[in-house]
Amino acid sequence: MSTSAPPGNRFERRRAETRGALVRAARQILAESGDTSASIQTIAERADVGFGSFYNHFDSKAELFETAVIDAFEEFGQAFDERLTGIDDPAELLAAGFRLSARMADSHPELMQVLRRRGLGHIHSGNGLARRALRDLQVGIASGRFTTTLDPVVALTALGGTLLSLVELRFARPEVDGDEAAVNLAEMVLRMLGLPADDAHEVARRPLPDAA
Repeated sequence: MSTSAPPGNRFERRRAETRGALVRAARQILAESGDTSASIQTIAERADVGFGSFYNHFDSKAELFETAVIDAFEEFGQAFDERLTGIDDPAELLAAGFRLSARMADSHPELMQVLRRRGLGHIHSGNGLARRALRDLQVGIASGRFTTTLDPVVALTALGGTLLSLVELRFARPEVDGDEAAVNLAEMVLRMLGLPADDAHEVARRPLPDAA
């Protein structure tokens, strides 16, 4: 039996590959410089696709770069989902998120550079890690694990700002112990959310799940 795809499927696959190549090229540019003034021709050449292909997928460079940011943040969130599956304690999830973010500056530098350069504008975007963090905050507050009187959205602002500061620290001051900084910041955030000092200290230092 033939294993070749029907023409329609082949067309859609090639179309998806072209779109993916453009998004990857935009992510690389964002990670390297954050400069979105690159010409469409430059982006197309980096993606190794024809100039005319661009407008088959995006109406503007702004749409492409926004798609690239969302794509990066969703990958970031999925990495957390895969690594932290099985952890039910929202306090442990938040602490582990800080520690994994510090390590991903080394293991996923392109992804984390995008977060570093564009993360502030997406703290309340409803996608990627922001959506997951807000969910964990809501669960923690509803269950009484977090006793803060802050609205979850306000708490997310503080959490996101602290995380982005950690990412900035990892790139701006690579000589600083990233793991130790992440643990200390996680402990600080947990105390802000209402955990007793001893509890926050212990939770922030629990062993991370093994990588899949």
